[in-house]
Amino acid sequence: MEPEKKRRRRRCLFLGVVAVLLVILIIAVGVGVRLSLRHKTLQATFTERCEKFKGYDCKMLWSVFEQAYVGRDPCDVPMTAYDPLLAAAPFKPECNRMMFWSKTKDVVHALTEKSGCFLTLEDTLLGSVTNGLSWCGKEHSNETFTTDCPGWSDCQNNPVRSFWSRASAAFADAACGNVSVMLNGSIPSPFSSQSIFGSIEVKRFNPSKMGRLNVVLVTQKNSVSNCENVSLKQLQKELGDGIKYSCQEVAESEIQKCGSKPVMGCEKCW
Repeated sequence: MEPEKKRRRRRCLFLGVVAVLLVILIIAVGVGVRLSLRHKTLQATFTERCEKFKGYDCKMLWSVFEQAYVGRDPCDVPMTAYDPLLAAAPFKPECNRMMFWSKTKDVVHALTEKSGCFLTLEDTLLGSVTNGLSWCGKEHSNETFTTDCPGWSDCQNNPVRSFWSRASAAFADAACGNVSVMLNGSIPSPFSSQSIFGSIEVKRFNPSKMGRLNVVLVTQKNSVSNCENVSLKQLQKELGDGIKYSCQEVAESEIQKCGSKPVMGCEKCW
């Protein structure tokens, strides 16, 4: 008969192995649940925002959105991957209301949230459902991830950067009538050819549809730029023939007043 000590040792060893396996199983299940919840949270946010816009199949749009990046290297998602999404929910021309911006995100959105005078990309369906979110896929995986995704500057073709670049191009393609852009007068160069506005949107403006670009230069007490800024002269040159140009220096406090008085006519904002 096997000595009692050996039996006890084997029993302890067996129980120890079982305990380790249980811990591994619990960790694996926990990771799987967290990934699933992240995916569902992103999908829920996308769908909830989408449903605020009438006339769209939000379930279908989510599926088309995922197809752009799921299963792909997160640094190899080109702008064209979102072409089917833009085709499924194209931008509707909003002549004389379209507002572009660069380095003025908080100011411009505070205005558009309170006033219906202007429309930014983030106020549209596709801009709204993705605004402030991060996402990516991984090779050999059918999951959507919201953490450990490349940052904006980590690689050129990451899912978020490619989406906003493609959406910005399509939004600029739809620009018509008198178009506005809100730029920051508190920095040395309000217009940068490296920004999305300078590198993508300006280049897509079509003079056959767009008559004028009105620059709203947001100023504060410490502003260092005005409408004579060299970078704005460069912007005017890049517009080329056919699109008129104007620039107005407007105090941020005046823009805030405009947003707080919905009854004020749009033409009286500046």
